Amino acid sequence: MSFLEKIIGSIEDKREWRAMEARAKALPSEYHNAYKAIQKYMWTTGGPSEWKDVHRIFSGILDLFEQGAAEGKKVTDLTGEDVAAFCDDLVREEKTWTDKYRTRLNDTVKRG
Repeated sequence: MSFLEKIIGSIEDKREWRAMEARAKALPSEYHNAYKAIQKYMWTTGGPSEWKDVHRIFSGILDLFEQGAAEGKKVTDLTGEDVAAFCDDLVREEKTWTDKYRTRLNDTVKRG
């Protein structure tokens, strides 16, 4: 099972994921490249672990980017210069993969 399959389970969820990816591809290249870089950052730093959170966060980013592109803004006009901090703020209140792995490790060690 791939990483995305662990996050995106149902057929409807997969449809929604594909629709979001299509929206991202339709963005101007600066925005599309930033979106893909943000995705990579989120996955490698232990981003959101629940589909509802993934969907909400990435849909929100797409909404922001679509509006920014329509207004002719640069990506960093929307995210700020520290894009990593922007991403970290988006998942600050969410349960991340890192949180899940941390809990699993602690539970394993406690059980002996």
